[in-house]
Amino acid sequence: MTVRTEGGRRGGRGSGVLVGAALTTAALLVAFGGPLVAEPGPRGPAFASGGDWPLGTDAEGRDVLTQALLGGRSLVLIAAAAVLAIYLLAVPWAVAAATSGRRWVDEMLMRPLDLLLSVPSMMLLLLVVAMTEANAAVLALTVAVLQFPDAARLVRASALHAAHSPAMQALRLQRETWWRRNIGYLGRTLLSVLAADAGLRFVGAIYLVASASFLGLTADASGTDWAVMVDRNRSGIALAPWGVLIPTLLIIGLAVGVNLLFDSGARVASREASPGRSDT
Repeated sequence: MTVRTEGGRRGGRGSGVLVGAALTTAALLVAFGGPLVAEPGPRGPAFASGGDWPLGTDAEGRDVLTQALLGGRSLVLIAAAAVLAIYLLAVPWAVAAATSGRRWVDEMLMRPLDLLLSVPSMMLLLLVVAMTEANAAVLALTVAVLQFPDAARLVRASALHAAHSPAMQALRLQRETWWRRNIGYLGRTLLSVLAADAGLRFVGAIYLVASASFLGLTADASGTDWAVMVDRNRSGIALAPWGVLIPTLLIIGLAVGVNLLFDSGARVASREASPGRSDT
């Protein structure tokens, strides 16, 4: 039988936070600090290496380092905006379904989401963006709508348990206000679930936005999106690998780092929501 000490658990969580913070900070510094220091240099031959281009050139003869510094901001902002929109839609929708107390209201709110879940996400994303314009607002809203049903179902499942718990019944018997019951108690109960889910939602949003960019539907007018760099430079990966490896590593580092940070935040929120709980 293995006994885990409190110090060991804290050490494991602490290392996860440090790794997540390091990966996230590095990717965000490149994404938001890169455009402040990037200076477009002279163009050269496609997939050249050395000389004036420390990481080589891309398929159009542009400096890979410069393109990497310029290519992350739109990707990060669109994914973050999509995640925010997901929860602005999903949380009120799911809480209304869970606390309605009427089965027909619950069914009316949740059954249409099953239909949306059955639609292939990438196909719908490509269809919507291709029929409109590949701008940031359309891309973020489409990603939010695609991930909204899954998030709403998760929030509803958690809210349903809390809405019918003895603690909620006691609050009703004490004639506590709607705000105290649904925001104070229910919101605090859902906090750990939302924190754990937010990391996965961000990874999913990054995946969808990057996939759309990879297929040519980018909101970055300059064409320097990290995912676009992977697509345009993959044919020359044997000659100039950094044009593919650098943006790929930045996308992966950002996704993993954010997920680790939100996972650690979920643990903290879970302990605060149940202060009497002890690990055995």
